[in-house]
Amino acid sequence: MTHLIPRRRLLLGTAAAGALAACGGPSDGVGSDGTVTVELWHGQSDTARKALEALVSEFNRTHPRIRVDSSGGGVVADAMLQKVTAALAAGSYPDIAYIFGSDLASVARSPRVVDLTSALRGGTPPWMSFWTPVRDAVTVNGEVRAAPAVLDSLAVVYNKKLFREAGVPYPKAGWSWDEFVDTARRLTDSGRGVFGTGWPGTGDEDTVWRLWPMIWDLGGEVVAADGKGIGFAEQGTKALGTLARLARDKSVYVDPKPGGEQMYQVFLGGRMAMVATGPWELPDIITAKVDYDVVPLPTYSGRPITISGPDTWTVFDNGSARARAAVAFVQWMIQPAQDARWGISAGSLPLSSATARRPEWREHSARTTGLDVFTGALDTARVRPVHAAYPQISQALGEAVVSVLLGKDSPAHAIRRCADTADAALLIPR
Repeated sequence: MTHLIPRRRLLLGTAAAGALAACGGPSDGVGSDGTVTVELWHGQSDTARKALEALVSEFNRTHPRIRVDSSGGGVVADAMLQKVTAALAAGSYPDIAYIFGSDLASVARSPRVVDLTSALRGGTPPWMSFWTPVRDAVTVNGEVRAAPAVLDSLAVVYNKKLFREAGVPYPKAGWSWDEFVDTARRLTDSGRGVFGTGWPGTGDEDTVWRLWPMIWDLGGEVVAADGKGIGFAEQGTKALGTLARLARDKSVYVDPKPGGEQMYQVFLGGRMAMVATGPWELPDIITAKVDYDVVPLPTYSGRPITISGPDTWTVFDNGSARARAAVAFVQWMIQPAQDARWGISAGSLPLSSATARRPEWREHSARTTGLDVFTGALDTARVRPVHAAYPQISQALGEAVVSVLLGKDSPAHAIRRCADTADAALLIPR
């Protein structure tokens, strides 16, 4: 994601100013030889960057009249929305940008965002073969405003060795949040520096999105049905009460740095028993030789539910020729063959059931412990609402979560403060 998926190190690239200057505003962008150049701001790093660059090279080779230029960047993921917004205001923006699903509603207010409804709903693979979270994440007011880029879900990865040493049974699907809290307490050993679990403590989206499955499980919603306020006052208080218990037990490692970097290092180092995370973390866990397994999130109600954080390829109008070429690229990227390669390399899940049926994905899933749990969770996964006020709601809830984790506020009072800020944001005309 996030963040993430929040955890992914997404960069706009290494030369943002140069990329902006290179765009030069809307134009057909057709070269003297008839080739159309498309500017892509992808922001991936490390393995995902290499995988994407390989796919871009293949696309360019097989589509000689289109050249995708993926050499832009330089801004961390949290600044992507601001950077694209500034680029749109300046009239110098890319043809395609990697936009977090939670930011799409804000970006899609621009008339420069290309409507992909006909391209995706009438294209291949069939629209209904995409998982429900994918379709929900790219749809704004009934229109498809972006193509899906990556998909994930949230589950609990646990260190089997620490469970065995503590004599605690492994968790099973259908376990409760009370059992999670009790398990975290039993696995905490302050003398050895071992924590039962961890939670990001910066108040950013990585902090917040982990709480939404708990709130939804309790019957809450991010926004109330009338659209005038939050829909999780009671449910948020109970969910924060669970975090408060973890904090009182001193069984939760609260990570003070963005991206959960320290939290994950504690887990990879064998000093954390359980961590709620996504499939993007599995490659690092495997490399660290952690004896691990994966189990669905705990539940209050007994009904399985999780969260998915799909991110998007958002296409911008720099003239008809460039727009058509950009759409051709994102349509190519979401085809099962390319999606399988991208998902396997980037640590994400298949965007569609068509991808999940491909032999290379099935082989990858079979040899990767726990990956099937993340994929199976997509059947009951939900996404954050594609709502323009979501960033303000998230910020307010993030502050509430951190105040409870650090023991500075009660769950009830923290949610009241969150509601005051978030409700005010929802009343602003958009």
